[in-house]
Amino acid sequence: MPRGGKRNAYPEDFRQSAIELALNDDRSIHEIAKELGIYPKTLYGWVNKYKKEHGIITHKEVNDLESELKRLKKELAKVKMERDILKKATAYFAKETM
Repeated sequence: MPRGGKRNAYPEDFRQSAIELALNDDRSIHEIAKELGIYPKTLYGWVNKYKKEHGIITHKEVNDLESELKRLKKELAKVKMERDILKKATAYFAKETM
């Protein structure tokens, strides 16, 4: 056993194959892990580490980002409208005081 008491239970080529399968298959990571005979938490860890190292964004993350973008665009439009109203009000009251 290596120092630190932790050992690699799975060969690197097995890990890579499992990660590729999890990323490219339509099934859930949980189902794939069960099929491969490993704990789902283990496969989730491998996949998350791989995604982080390679800068991969999932469909869920893309959808979340698109939703956030849509919300921010809506908020920006509202703020611009409020700004324009305030500009017009300022111009109106400036005319009256002159």
